[in-house]
Amino acid sequence: MTTHDAAPGRRDETPDERADRNWLEVLQELRVLQTGTQILTGFLLAIVFQSRFDDLSGGQRAFYLGLVVLSALSAVVALAPVALHRGLFARGRKGRTVRFGHVALIVALATVSILLVGVVAFIFDIVVGRGAAIGAAASLGAVVAVLWIAAPLALRAGGGRGEAS
Repeated sequence: MTTHDAAPGRRDETPDERADRNWLEVLQELRVLQTGTQILTGFLLAIVFQSRFDDLSGGQRAFYLGLVVLSALSAVVALAPVALHRGLFARGRKGRTVRFGHVALIVALATVSILLVGVVAFIFDIVVGRGAAIGAAASLGAVVAVLWIAAPLALRAGGGRGEAS
């Protein structure tokens, strides 16, 4: 079997073609993730300029600052594959770049999931109170765990055979 022949359930592509396709998929996922992160970051940055910001407790301000740092960290991690690609451009290291992008996207998704739960908790804490914030954060955290972790793992373990990657 040559490198261009397809194994059962695989695409008929060379390793370079696969790396190119996988890199394009990583970039598309980065675009989706980055848009959401930018919206959350913009929201967080606008809060500090609201008149009610002065009414926040010390704990709420610390939590807010933690969310701002987490938002910036998620943007840095999500953009890291692009920076790596620039550094390795035209050096024949697309496979490494794709693997790095995959890991960075997983870390960015984890960071963004914590950020999403944190922002919801922050808003509920200010609007309704601490108990509601904990309940909302736990509920959203459970939904994220099911949709972003459990469902993909279940599909990966049981139903992905015969599909092209």
